[in-house]
Amino acid sequence: MRALLSEVFYWLFNMSISASVVGIIVLLLGKIKKLPRRLVHILWVIPFLRMWIPVGISSKYSLMTLVSKFTTKTVVVYEGALDYTLTNYIMAADKYFPITYKVNLLDNLFNIASTVWIIVAVGLMIGFSMLYVITKSELKDASLLRDNIYVSGKINSPAIYGVFCPKIIIPKGYEQRDLNYILAHESAHIQRKDNLWRIVAFISASIHWFNPFVWLFLKKFLEETELACDEQVLADCDEDEKKAYALALVDCAESMNVFVSPFGGAKIRVRIDRILSYKKLSIISVASFIVFAIAIGYVLLTNAS
Repeated sequence: MRALLSEVFYWLFNMSISASVVGIIVLLLGKIKKLPRRLVHILWVIPFLRMWIPVGISSKYSLMTLVSKFTTKTVVVYEGALDYTLTNYIMAADKYFPITYKVNLLDNLFNIASTVWIIVAVGLMIGFSMLYVITKSELKDASLLRDNIYVSGKINSPAIYGVFCPKIIIPKGYEQRDLNYILAHESAHIQRKDNLWRIVAFISASIHWFNPFVWLFLKKFLEETELACDEQVLADCDEDEKKAYALALVDCAESMNVFVSPFGGAKIRVRIDRILSYKKLSIISVASFIVFAIAIGYVLLTNAS
């Protein structure tokens, strides 16, 4: 059992390095202001896929082909019309099925590291689960306003709570406000299933807790979630409605709850700037961005040939 855990951690460590490499590329792409935030948000799926999927198709056009010239090689899992490989940055073994390390010191090191890894990972997931349950239980006394909209005195910003049966919960006193933009934003979160993706992202970070880049990626992913949601709402707004939406955002305090999608979350200044500068995309622009996303996905998800 210990040997199996050590092998799992060996390949997980390699996956985490791959996720770091592609995550940095996505981070840099996100700096391009002309890229739609919905596209950037989708691109963040790539490093998270790298965290979960150890096997990839080999391609000479892969980013990993370039990286392999300096620091890595691949271990073939299946040879055929398409070759399936594991990316191997550590290169610490003589054989890989099962892993036989080059020296006993490495064997002992990975045995110890894998034990520490699983203990911390399980502890983090239990902690996040308890926090989620406590948050849900605190909102049981929220009163129904209408439809799936509830009012609670225990929050300070409108947000979506729940994953499979999400509820829009607004702070007490918001009943008298114009809720149109708040509800449009929160409804977009529901349509996009953002709370589910938040949980997947936190589980991924818990599994790869030892990698500092993963926590940075998690932070940027959550920020892009809000920007992408704003963009979805703005697609149906005219110029006056954009300004009204920005004012509604400023009027809401920031929420610090990690398990919900708050209307006033993320960096307010960045969101206001994005909202006021937003321009609707033409059909040609949409098609171009789709082709760009597919090309980036292919380059970043495939392994070295």
